[in-house]
Amino acid sequence: MNVEDFRNYCLSLPGAHDKMPSEKASSEYDRNLLVFCVRDKWFCFVNIDVFDFCDLKCRPEQIEELQARYEGIRPGYHMNKKHWISVSLNQDVPDETVKALVRQSYELVADSLPQRQKQELAKR
Repeated sequence: MNVEDFRNYCLSLPGAHDKMPSEKASSEYDRNLLVFCVRDKWFCFVNIDVFDFCDLKCRPEQIEELQARYEGIRPGYHMNKKHWISVSLNQDVPDETVKALVRQSYELVADSLPQRQKQELAKR
């Protein structure tokens, strides 16, 4: 999977949009982070230049099993390690698994939205 295919997949989810909020970050790596949101809540981010891994929200009870199954899944970079994972995009995690984890991350965030906002997403 390349960065454009990944971006297109993330943006195919209802109400998803992207932004680059880290223009003033101290490192070049962090300045090039593309963040995917539903409403204003992040569900994924990836470096658009390096495209080496993405960070995803995850169910806490799944994290240990995913890390045991895949070398390419580790605690979330710069995020709460109880709720976020980093998924390497060039290791042993199949593209279909990456997509499933992206969708799950999106759903976890969308489910946390207020009821009115969830109803608006359902209409899309």
